[in-house]
Amino acid sequence: MLNQAVLVGRLVNEGEKVERDGKSYTKITIASQRSYKNEEGIYETDFIDIILWGPIADNTLEYCKKGDIIGIKGRIQTEENAIGENDIQVVAEKVTFLASKKPEGEDE
Repeated sequence: MLNQAVLVGRLVNEGEKVERDGKSYTKITIASQRSYKNEEGIYETDFIDIILWGPIADNTLEYCKKGDIIGIKGRIQTEENAIGENDIQVVAEKVTFLASKKPEGEDE
């Protein structure tokens, strides 16, 4: 069986450390534009939550800022939430830093 996800998107937030059951992890969100236009001729964007553990989390928090483009290789897992439904999560196994957002005022 194979459970693998490959995503590329812009970092929406700086990330937040979360503590649960004595372990800490980081949760980030990326914005990834779809490859096709909707009926109105607009490319829609999906906002995808990513869970990062250990050194991957530390490096991402240290080196990536809001607006940077990153690549994620990971797996999809489900976790039961407080009301008994399953939430889908992407757990990163590798993060690749692809491009930094240009500082304000620089030409495109």
